[in-house]
Amino acid sequence: MRQMRQVKKDDPESGYQEQLKLAVLVDADNTQASIIEGLLAEVAKYGVASVKRIYGDWTSTNLRSWKDKLLEFAIQPVQQFSYTTGKNSTDSAMIIDAMDLLYTENLNGFCIVSSDSDFTRIAMRLREDGKMVIGFGQRKTPKPFVAACDKFIYTEILRESEEERESSGGREPAPKAAADIKLDRKAANMMRAAVEDAADEFGYAYLGAVGTYIMNRQPEFDPRNYGYRKLGDLIKASGLFDVDERASPNDQGKQIFLKAKSKGR
Repeated sequence: MRQMRQVKKDDPESGYQEQLKLAVLVDADNTQASIIEGLLAEVAKYGVASVKRIYGDWTSTNLRSWKDKLLEFAIQPVQQFSYTTGKNSTDSAMIIDAMDLLYTENLNGFCIVSSDSDFTRIAMRLREDGKMVIGFGQRKTPKPFVAACDKFIYTEILRESEEERESSGGREPAPKAAADIKLDRKAANMMRAAVEDAADEFGYAYLGAVGTYIMNRQPEFDPRNYGYRKLGDLIKASGLFDVDERASPNDQGKQIFLKAKSKGR
C-alpha cells in the first residue's frame, strides 16, 4: 500500500519539528515558468527544498522566461545541450542526478516536475529505496508516471489558484457552493470506498484515515480539482456522507468522522 513517508523528529518540549529534506528537480522543457512560485509553496507544505535544480538548454531562447525566476527563487540551472533534434536530452540528466542525490545526499524525498512519462521508472526506483516522491505535471501527464508517485499534483491547479488570488486582491478565494460541485463518478466511488474501508463498527470513519486511503489509491486526487482547498470541505459539499464533528482528546480542535448516508436519503 502506498504511504507518504513522513519521517519527522519531534521535540514536544521545544515545539520543534524537523522537516523533511526534499530535492526539487524541474524539467524546464516541460514546465512553464509562471507556476514556479506556487509550486515551491506547495513543496513547502511537505518539507524544505534542500536541493533546487532545473534542467534545460539555456543557450536556447525557448527558456528565456525562466531566467529571471532562477535568481529570484535560488534555483540552480543545469545546462544540457540538445544533441539530437526532437529528443529531450534533459530527461537523462535529471535521472542521473536523481540517482546521484539518492546515494550522496541525506534526503527524505524528491519532487519531480515534468509531464513526461520517461520519469516513471526513476519515480518507482526512488520509492523502492524508501523515498517519498511527489510529482508535478500537467493534466496530460501519462497515467504510469502519475501512478508511480506517492502524490501527484497537477500544475493547472497551481496556476488557477494564483490567478484567483490575483483577481481577489491577494485574498483566498471563497469555496464553491455545494450546488456548484461537479464530482465525477470515479471520485465519488473512491470516497465511498475510503469511508467504508476506514469505518468502525458503527460505520463512522475518521477523516484522516479516509484521506490516507484516497492518497494511497489515487495519487492525483486533490480537492482543489473540484474547487475546494481541503478534503473535509469537499466531502461535506458532496452530500454523500453524514458528518460528525467530535471534540479532539488532544487539543481544543475537532475531529471529523464520516458515515455513508443510507440509500434514499
